[in-house]
Amino acid sequence: MAGFLLLGGLSLGYLFTRLGEIDLQRRWGYTVYADFTNASGLAPGSVVEIAGVQVGQVTAIRLDDTRARVTLKLRDDVLVQDDAIASIQTRGLLGERYLLITPGGSEETIPPGGKIRETESPLDLPGLMAAYVASRNRPAPTSDKARTP
Repeated sequence: MAGFLLLGGLSLGYLFTRLGEIDLQRRWGYTVYADFTNASGLAPGSVVEIAGVQVGQVTAIRLDDTRARVTLKLRDDVLVQDDAIASIQTRGLLGERYLLITPGGSEETIPPGGKIRETESPLDLPGLMAAYVASRNRPAPTSDKARTP
């Protein structure tokens, strides 16, 4: 009975560390930054991907002047070119936000503590929908010119 409880406890501990956001191994990590005009929906713990593969996570988001400074922790074996593009994406239509890094073609890489210069903020779907609805409810413009038969 004690062996069964021990095995269950070890299994739970393994699941929490492997599937959760807890990283007890601390085996990877260098930090880079990216500034966005809008980082809505992104949160600490969000996934960072390159080509659909998880390569890191967002560790912090703070306001830096009028822009959102996003701190990323990337695996040591991942090199990011200095002309790479960081964009905030959504899984599915209404899914969670994640950060996608699109590699560049440069030979130069971003060093630890460096910054990804090119960024793309997320698409504001609610704002676009509101603008569309407002434009549909607006009356059609009329011409001031008199019509001739």
